[in-house]
Amino acid sequence: MDLDQGPLSDRKAEAPAPKPSFLQKILSIFTGSGDPEAEKKKLLKQIGRDLSKSRYKFFKAKGDETLPGMARFFYEIYKTIAPAQVLLQNSESSGSLRSFVIDSFLTPEQIELSSQLSESYISELSRTKPLKDLQETVKNTMVQVFSVFDTEIQRKIDESYNILLSFIRFCNFDYFFLLKKFDSNLTERNFNYNPRFESISGDYIKDDLKDFLEVFNGLNMEADWKHIFAGLKEYRNLDVINVDVWIKLVSAMRDVRSSQVLPQIVRLIDKDPFFTPIALVSNEKIVDPYLQKLKTQTDVLVQKVIQEKRNSKVEELAKLIFGTSAISRMKNYAEKANVVFAKKMLGGFTYVQPLNFLKAFLLDFFKKDIRELIDILLIRGKWSTSISSQTLSESFHSLMSASEALIQFDDSLADDGDFGSRLRTTLAKADRDKEQVKYLRNLLRDANNQAVSIINQSASALIAMGRTFKSLIEDFDRSPHEMIINWKEVDNASGGNVKPLMLDCYKKIYYFVQLMQYYVKEDAV
Repeated sequence: MDLDQGPLSDRKAEAPAPKPSFLQKILSIFTGSGDPEAEKKKLLKQIGRDLSKSRYKFFKAKGDETLPGMARFFYEIYKTIAPAQVLLQNSESSGSLRSFVIDSFLTPEQIELSSQLSESYISELSRTKPLKDLQETVKNTMVQVFSVFDTEIQRKIDESYNILLSFIRFCNFDYFFLLKKFDSNLTERNFNYNPRFESISGDYIKDDLKDFLEVFNGLNMEADWKHIFAGLKEYRNLDVINVDVWIKLVSAMRDVRSSQVLPQIVRLIDKDPFFTPIALVSNEKIVDPYLQKLKTQTDVLVQKVIQEKRNSKVEELAKLIFGTSAISRMKNYAEKANVVFAKKMLGGFTYVQPLNFLKAFLLDFFKKDIRELIDILLIRGKWSTSISSQTLSESFHSLMSASEALIQFDDSLADDGDFGSRLRTTLAKADRDKEQVKYLRNLLRDANNQAVSIINQSASALIAMGRTFKSLIEDFDRSPHEMIINWKEVDNASGGNVKPLMLDCYKKIYYFVQLMQYYVKEDAV
């Protein structure tokens, strides 16, 4: 569909007001007429004489009477555009019309390219591509789509849309309301009825005429209507208007517009010879907002896919470690507290889930299975060097320290705790004092910083511990041994299960560090 019809202006176009003739100016000098009211009356009389000579018998100056001929003019328009009024209802605010106009300028290949930014396509792509590759693919597609809309294409699309918009506004004028003033028996869109239009006072329709002139003067009479209606047929899946009838009507309306008969009528009714009608001309830019919206939607889609994959992986890892993803161990740094913060439009505690995982891991595995294994390794094992044993010992004590810090941190957020009491007091004052909201925000930031610090400390210690376990597993099967030289004795102390125990602990640490990497950035085990 090609709707390019030349540039439109965003200014409201003005039709020239009638100017006094040279002879009138000379006469006013000799008669000494400088009275503005007298000048207005002369001009209005001249307009009346001009209208009496017009071939359009729309108005009788004597008595300011609007004639049935004007009603028949509007009735012909109404009959022609009535189907469009129904079919194009609400189209002016419709995003689908904008998208249709834009797509009408694209080749099938370009439309196919744009479809690769849809939710279904990106979702399907995410099933086979790693997230990094997915993001790169979507980014490249976005660049290609944007490159399609060069300056010239944007100009044509915007101009075509504005031509359509002027047509829609012309159709949406309330012709029925105007015509019913000429014939009170008229019913809406009933063209089987033969109207009986009567002459009425011009003042009765003055405002209607002014409103009509806005959309009438804004209509692009020179547009290629066959192409436009072909496009509208594609948009609505049926003919909006009989194009041949419309083209004949446009020819008649062009003559009416050039005659200036309607503005002259308003000047007489309004007793204002200088009335200048305006043209409601659109200058909307639809391509830039379309591209910006496309970019925003695509970014949101990619983030949604990333979040879904992240949540799926978190759930998978949590089940591998704990047997379930529903872990709740923190008493005060918890989601229930976030309900109150959300009402204040605050982010609240942002590391609730990883801290629940961490506390569960430290209590259920570290202080039991892992601790028992480390005791056997450090106490019963004869290490070839102190460096490896020291690394295991330091990571163990670091985790013990993190565990105590985690418990103390959670307790401090209780209502009677130091941190918790400050939060509670500040919350109570926040509704009355904006400064307290700022202070509350700072308190939450401090709490979240402590939370992530504990997570980082634990993750770093677990990474070091996991690497040591990996080396010990390899050393157990190595001959000669390089790290622990009395593996047989250590194995006997564990009931002959030292290697399976190390493998089990390493797996749990490995999976847990992977889980924590979704919340903080650390080197992999």
